[in-house]
Amino acid sequence: MTMTTEPPRTMFRPPTPGAARDAGGPDAPARIVVESLRAGFGTHEVLGLQSLRMPSRAITAIMGPSGCGKSTFIRCLNRLHEETPGAWVRGVVRLDGTNLYDWSVDPVEVRRKVGMVFQRPNPFPTFSIYDNVAAGLRLNGLRKRSLLDERVEKSLRRAALWDEVKDRLDKPGTSLSGGQQQRLCIARTLAVEPEIVLLDEPTSALDPIATERIEELLMHLKQDYTLVLVTHNIQQAARVADRTMFLLLGELVEEGPTSELFTTPKDPRTESFISGRFG
Repeated sequence: MTMTTEPPRTMFRPPTPGAARDAGGPDAPARIVVESLRAGFGTHEVLGLQSLRMPSRAITAIMGPSGCGKSTFIRCLNRLHEETPGAWVRGVVRLDGTNLYDWSVDPVEVRRKVGMVFQRPNPFPTFSIYDNVAAGLRLNGLRKRSLLDERVEKSLRRAALWDEVKDRLDKPGTSLSGGQQQRLCIARTLAVEPEIVLLDEPTSALDPIATERIEELLMHLKQDYTLVLVTHNIQQAARVADRTMFLLLGELVEEGPTSELFTTPKDPRTESFISGRFG
């Protein structure tokens, strides 16, 4: 009897030297390319995007009224959407030229490369500050204490939290304030060294001061990461995003440089949303 073996799942092809991952800013070559992406639950389609390109080392904001498909869209970018019972995805999402939905791509590897920060701070409740950041590293097999110490400190510094917690790393992550907890979750995401960071309304549960700290952090992080930010806050998109896309009823109405979209929107629905006439 002849035995056949399924080829092993692979990770992404390395990007071409000097291409998207090496060039930053809103005018850089596309790092993420979406083609004919549809997603939904059961018989209900909630998202249908024809074409979209997101540049490297820039902040792309996704705005739109509640229920327009924003969260579904970013969950498609790291293949979390399909983990929901009854959920489905059709189409192509390319990262550095590799289709994330190709059969040969391991979803677990996708989520290592494309990290995610959720709407509400969600530190592991029984873990210390240190162990919250180290959790993903340990899961990936890192055990040497000196290396863990180095990566934990580096991640907390990147999340602008180290100076506030360096003397109480053994305290529970839940002992921090809401804004600090969200920065701890960002540090936890950064610790496994993703290249893309998705943020699903990361400041919606925070006060204005904590929101300002997170926005300042995002502006700093875009020097090294490609950021995709879902926000219900129109002013936030205007403050921090290099490019902005406006979704309505699961469709992409308009996308472009943030300054242009806010000052000279091409679609009247975009203008109505920005001016507060609906949403």
